[in-house]
Amino acid sequence: MRKLLSIIFATSSVLAWAGDVTVSSPDNRLQVKVSDAGGRLYYTATLDGQEVLQPSALGLKTSLGDLTKGLSIIDSKTGVIDEHYTMRGTKASSADYKANALTLDLKNQDGRVFSILFQVSDRDIAFRYEIPRQKIGHSEVKRARILSELSSFNFPEGTTTFISPQIGPESGWEQTKPSYEEGYSADAPMDKASQYGHGYIFPALFHLTLGTDPSVSSEANYRGSVPGVRSEAWILLSETGVGSNYCGSHLSDYQAGMGYTVAYPDKGENNGFGADFAGIPLPGETPWRTITVGNSLKPIAETTISYDLVKPLYEPSTDYQPGRYTWSWLLWQDNSVNYEDQVKFIDLASTMGFEYCLVDNWWDTQIGRDRMHELSKYAQSKGVHLLLWYNSNGFWNDAPQTPRNCMNTAIAREREMKWLQSIGVKGIKVDFFGGDKQETMRLYEDILSDANRYGLQVVFHGCTIPRGWERMYPNYVASEAVLASENLFFGEGATFSEPFDLTLHPFCRNATASMDWGGIIMNKWMSRDNKSRHTRKTTDIFEMASGLIMQTSVQCVAMQPNNLEELPQFEMDFLRQLPTTWEETRFIDGYPGKYVVLARKATNGRWYIAGLNAKKEPLTLTLDLSAYGPLSQLYIDNKKGEPTLSALKTDKKGFAKVTIQPNGGLIIQ
Repeated sequence: MRKLLSIIFATSSVLAWAGDVTVSSPDNRLQVKVSDAGGRLYYTATLDGQEVLQPSALGLKTSLGDLTKGLSIIDSKTGVIDEHYTMRGTKASSADYKANALTLDLKNQDGRVFSILFQVSDRDIAFRYEIPRQKIGHSEVKRARILSELSSFNFPEGTTTFISPQIGPESGWEQTKPSYEEGYSADAPMDKASQYGHGYIFPALFHLTLGTDPSVSSEANYRGSVPGVRSEAWILLSETGVGSNYCGSHLSDYQAGMGYTVAYPDKGENNGFGADFAGIPLPGETPWRTITVGNSLKPIAETTISYDLVKPLYEPSTDYQPGRYTWSWLLWQDNSVNYEDQVKFIDLASTMGFEYCLVDNWWDTQIGRDRMHELSKYAQSKGVHLLLWYNSNGFWNDAPQTPRNCMNTAIAREREMKWLQSIGVKGIKVDFFGGDKQETMRLYEDILSDANRYGLQVVFHGCTIPRGWERMYPNYVASEAVLASENLFFGEGATFSEPFDLTLHPFCRNATASMDWGGIIMNKWMSRDNKSRHTRKTTDIFEMASGLIMQTSVQCVAMQPNNLEELPQFEMDFLRQLPTTWEETRFIDGYPGKYVVLARKATNGRWYIAGLNAKKEPLTLTLDLSAYGPLSQLYIDNKKGEPTLSALKTDKKGFAKVTIQPNGGLIIQ
């Protein structure tokens, strides 16, 4: 991993002042202003001179004292950050992070000191709090409890939201929530109360209309179809750099005049075990709060801020391999976790040239450990490696699925992971976590760190969002943390919402981190026989294109053995060569929950253009393809929703006119 990091600080020291301090992005379009007027600390943000964040509060309440009032700025430092780094398994294989930095040293009325560090790049604002050791009385304070955070995000009136509610602890099936699996709003007003009274999860997307005619629809304004009214911004909020060092956070409900504030976990999470605050040694810092800003969705879809601000915490023990996996459980469910059915899915993976097969819950009882060793040998003889499912328990949920009590303690993990390595298993999927407390975050990190010693990649389900983990932990692959594909099997309602979900997440959940949606589904019916239960509502090309739109380095292609005889040859050929790792991602067009078109450059150097349409009517677009090298093939649905493959036609300037059918897809390669 090659790194170049340059930070130059200049200091301007004064005893105290009441006034404004500013820091701008390298291109000077994005500016943050901080004020300590009246003993309270606030920041605002502007893009091209237009206010995108109104006065928003800063500060912490800690065991050292109240760091939210009686504050004054006592020192400031500015700096320049220029870093190049490489990474695996994300939307880009490398990034150049250039930002201007501002560090403000502050003191409260009781003499307690702390700092706030802002970093502003051309598309992102990030800030965190830093607390040094300090004397209180005759003692040096070497640790702190961070009890709550005042940090807020106060958007202009008229902003609409694309956000998902946080749910309360020990709710849902077998008390397995919160697990970031609730639905999202679409252009909803800010003052709408959260569904469960616990605020909203990260990441959260906001659409700001700045000086426009409120009678014009959001999409019409975005598309620029009404001359003279387009003036807008998009903001994506999240956090990064959370491991065992802190608790995970979310957003409060909206408060007029205040906006959304950072909220810490509920006391009842993790079955009530562990603190609902964070504990840090001193000197210490909080995680980064991130604010991605743009006057289009391009900065949102392309941001790498989750990775820009963190560093790897350990070296990989082996060369972890990306790839595709088959998965019987999605449609064949628990009864399929037997030796004979798993052989069928190993054979399917081998026939398709996929690298992995995931064996889901109950394998320890329905296959057994001795036969699992035999199954792993069989898979390897076919050029396939196994991934095995585990319950995270512990005691923090009532989910009965086994194996249990294998991942919750260091001794159990050591024994289990040594065995997994000995039989040739290459990864684990760990499910059913207990919330966002620091105690739970420590478990995630411990699983990842221990798995690395044994060459195991890790996927999490029933879990929190990842926060910079692809770069922090080199064997981390992806998390579910979304209302994912399994729900298409459980109920027909999810099959209707799938197009909305998969055209939203490139701008929200999947914009900040890898997402294990869990299946490019090629069956027409949500059943083993492909003839019963309810139907899939998307086209084949939609599903195939979703494999390019959804980003994770180990991608589930949820084919079934019957698909080998049912799918057209050109669909099979495409799925056989589906890439999962990328050099670069570019936004082309889209609107959250309606449609999306992305360009991705695979690590083999080849460009792919993928599009999804969630609308009820056909969508005609003229795409500029001139920047993406030689492209020759067009996969698209005809008017009947049937898949077609044809030669791509462009004009002399490299433009192509295409029509994506309702719930349909587009692939150009």
